[in-house]
Amino acid sequence: MDLDELLLLDCFAYLEGVLAFVFFVLLSYVGSPYGRYSWQHPGVQVPARPAWFLQELPSMVWPLYECVRPAAARLSNLPNRVLLAMFLIHYIQRTLVFSVLIRGGKPTPLISFIGAVLFCTFNGYLQSRYLSQFAEYADDWVAQPCFLTGFALWLIGMVVNIHSDHILRNLRKPGDTGYKIPRGGLFEYVTAANYLGEIVEWCGFALASWSPSGGAFALFTISTLLSRARQHHQWYHEKFEDYPKSRKILIPFVY
Repeated sequence: MDLDELLLLDCFAYLEGVLAFVFFVLLSYVGSPYGRYSWQHPGVQVPARPAWFLQELPSMVWPLYECVRPAAARLSNLPNRVLLAMFLIHYIQRTLVFSVLIRGGKPTPLISFIGAVLFCTFNGYLQSRYLSQFAEYADDWVAQPCFLTGFALWLIGMVVNIHSDHILRNLRKPGDTGYKIPRGGLFEYVTAANYLGEIVEWCGFALASWSPSGGAFALFTISTLLSRARQHHQWYHEKFEDYPKSRKILIPFVY
């Protein structure tokens, strides 16, 4: 049965990699249908705070469940515990902190909300089950260059992501409803500093875990956030005549 589930997880990782390509192509043509672009997609809308909380929740619940169930075979190993904690910390922040701090966020179209719930359920299961049941690491894996480099990237990416979200939340003063140009932090160099942070975070996680599931998640993150970053960049240039011409889309000085 364990071998059957391991094969299933490998198939899921492969599927997530394929979905990364499909979503990249799809979003490059139709754009991301939530946030400031949700008005372009009429239909049932889910308010921003409950939408973010509920769609991120499965990726927080899965690792918590694996932590408390007695049959989590690999969580007696330090590397597995640390890697699962890295995944869990991100989703605790996104579920319990980020969703509460949202200020006047735009509602999410129902179809986008459902898609996000399904992905977080699917990916939460994939990452949590693989790390708790099947991933095998040497006891000293947490001292190896691959893990240490990945952990550093994960931590830096998370800090950049949280700091960039803080800048975006505080662009408007009480009573303001319009959009403003983000200033400060990595926004001085790229349009999508928050997305850059999240991409670096999950690429670091993939490197630290050195696993198909981690790699597939990083690839999916890149494919979806890259297309949305380009959409943002074009939107800012169309809306603001004084938008900084030297500011890149996602990678400082490069792209």
